Amino acid sequence: MELEFEGQVIEWRGPAPYYFVPLPENEAGVIEDHKAMLTYGWGAIPAAATLGDTEFTTSLFPREGGYLLPLKDAVRKAEGIGKGDTVVVRLTLQVADRH
Repeated sequence: MELEFEGQVIEWRGPAPYYFVPLPENEAGVIEDHKAMLTYGWGAIPAAATLGDTEFTTSLFPREGGYLLPLKDAVRKAEGIGKGDTVVVRLTLQVADRH
């Protein structure tokens, strides 16, 4: 399953700041409709993502009825993005291997 969307980078404060792109409602709904095939059980959805010229693997986190795409520091630095920036993301989601 492939999705492409635009979103704004947000900061989540904890012991260290973390950065995410919330998925838009439509894309989150598509994932929600297929989550039984995509998740390993605790709700995280494994994903391959492309932001600009940078490809990376991660997991989408369920949050407040939607999903958050975490942005690794290496990805943010490579693409020169920060809190509040609007980015275009391409996601590839695969059916979870249950073996």
